[in-house]
Amino acid sequence: MNARRLLVAVAVVLAGCATRAPEPGTSVAETRFDTLVVPGRTTRAELLAAFGPTKTVVFDSGMEAWLYTAPAAGARHTELVLLVGRDGIVRKLRKRPAYPTDPVP
Repeated sequence: MNARRLLVAVAVVLAGCATRAPEPGTSVAETRFDTLVVPGRTTRAELLAAFGPTKTVVFDSGMEAWLYTAPAAGARHTELVLLVGRDGIVRKLRKRPAYPTDPVP
Protein backbone atom coordinates (compact mmCIF):
# COMPACT_ATOMS: atom_id res chain seq x y z
CA MET A 1 0.00 0.00 0.00
CA ASN A 2 2.86 2.44 0.77
CA ALA A 3 4.42 1.75 -2.63
CA ARG A 4 1.15 2.64 -4.33
CA ARG A 5 0.94 5.94 -2.42
CA LEU A 6 4.53 6.74 -3.36
CA LEU A 7 3.82 6.09 -7.04
CA VAL A 8 0.73 8.31 -6.92
CA ALA A 9 2.71 11.09 -5.21
CA VAL A 10 5.50 10.86 -7.81
CA ALA A 11 2.95 10.91 -10.65
CA VAL A 12 1.28 14.03 -9.20
CA VAL A 13 4.61 15.84 -8.82
CA LEU A 14 5.70 14.95 -12.35
CA ALA A 15 2.36 16.01 -13.79
CA GLY A 16 2.68 19.36 -12.02
CA CYS A 17 6.13 19.88 -13.55
CA ALA A 18 4.88 19.02 -17.01
CA THR A 19 2.03 21.52 -16.93
CA ARG A 20 3.78 24.39 -15.17
CA ALA A 21 4.04 27.59 -17.22
CA PRO A 22 7.54 28.55 -18.37
CA GLU A 23 9.41 31.00 -16.19
CA PRO A 24 9.81 34.53 -17.59
CA GLY A 25 12.91 34.85 -19.74
CA THR A 26 13.04 31.11 -20.23
CA SER A 27 15.78 29.94 -22.55
CA VAL A 28 14.72 28.95 -26.04
CA ALA A 29 16.67 27.24 -28.80
CA GLU A 30 18.12 29.97 -31.02
CA THR A 31 17.64 27.88 -34.19
CA ARG A 32 13.93 27.44 -33.40
CA PHE A 33 13.66 31.14 -32.61
CA ASP A 34 15.29 32.02 -35.95
CA THR A 35 12.88 29.75 -37.79
CA LEU A 36 9.67 30.96 -36.15
CA VAL A 37 10.21 34.70 -35.58
CA VAL A 38 9.87 36.93 -38.66
CA PRO A 39 9.59 40.70 -38.12
CA GLY A 40 6.49 42.07 -39.83
CA ARG A 41 4.71 38.70 -39.74
CA THR A 42 5.00 36.89 -36.38
CA THR A 43 2.23 37.72 -33.90
CA ARG A 44 2.12 38.02 -30.12
CA ALA A 45 -0.11 34.94 -29.99
CA GLU A 46 2.40 32.92 -32.04
CA LEU A 47 5.22 33.95 -29.69
CA LEU A 48 3.22 32.85 -26.66
CA ALA A 49 2.27 29.55 -28.29
CA ALA A 50 5.83 28.78 -29.40
CA PHE A 51 7.91 30.04 -26.47
CA GLY A 52 5.57 30.93 -23.62
CA PRO A 53 5.46 34.15 -21.61
CA THR A 54 8.64 36.09 -20.94
CA LYS A 55 9.94 39.30 -19.42
CA THR A 56 8.01 42.14 -21.06
CA VAL A 57 8.16 45.93 -20.87
CA VAL A 58 5.08 47.83 -22.06
CA PHE A 59 5.68 51.42 -23.17
CA ASP A 60 3.17 54.29 -23.01
CA SER A 61 2.92 54.10 -26.81
CA GLY A 62 1.52 50.57 -26.55
CA MET A 63 4.70 49.02 -27.97
CA GLU A 64 6.19 46.11 -26.03
CA ALA A 65 9.75 44.84 -25.64
CA TRP A 66 10.01 41.07 -25.07
CA LEU A 67 13.17 39.33 -23.87
CA TYR A 68 14.04 35.70 -24.50
CA THR A 69 17.43 34.08 -24.06
CA ALA A 70 19.21 31.27 -25.89
CA PRO A 71 22.03 29.14 -24.47
CA ALA A 72 25.51 30.14 -25.63
CA ALA A 73 29.00 28.82 -24.98
CA GLY A 74 30.42 28.86 -21.48
CA ALA A 75 27.07 28.76 -19.62
CA ARG A 76 26.21 32.21 -20.96
CA HIS A 77 23.16 33.32 -22.95
CA THR A 78 22.38 35.23 -26.13
CA GLU A 79 19.69 37.88 -25.60
CA LEU A 80 16.82 37.80 -28.07
CA VAL A 81 14.90 41.08 -27.84
CA LEU A 82 11.70 41.71 -29.78
CA LEU A 83 9.76 44.91 -30.32
CA VAL A 84 6.06 44.08 -30.61
CA GLY A 85 3.74 46.73 -32.08
CA ARG A 86 0.37 47.86 -30.72
CA ASP A 87 -1.20 45.58 -33.32
CA GLY A 88 0.54 42.53 -31.82
CA ILE A 89 2.99 42.05 -34.73
CA VAL A 90 6.75 41.72 -34.16
CA ARG A 91 8.32 44.88 -35.60
CA LYS A 92 12.02 44.42 -34.82
CA LEU A 93 14.36 41.72 -33.59
CA ARG A 94 17.75 42.20 -31.98
CA LYS A 95 20.23 39.57 -30.87
CA ARG A 96 23.00 40.33 -28.45
CA PRO A 97 25.49 37.50 -28.34
CA ALA A 98 27.06 36.52 -25.07
CA TYR A 99 30.31 38.41 -24.50
CA PRO A 100 33.30 36.85 -22.74
CA THR A 101 32.98 39.51 -20.01
CA ASP A 102 29.36 38.63 -19.22
CA PRO A 103 28.96 37.08 -15.77
CA VAL A 104 28.26 33.37 -15.72
CA PRO A 105 24.88 32.72 -14.06
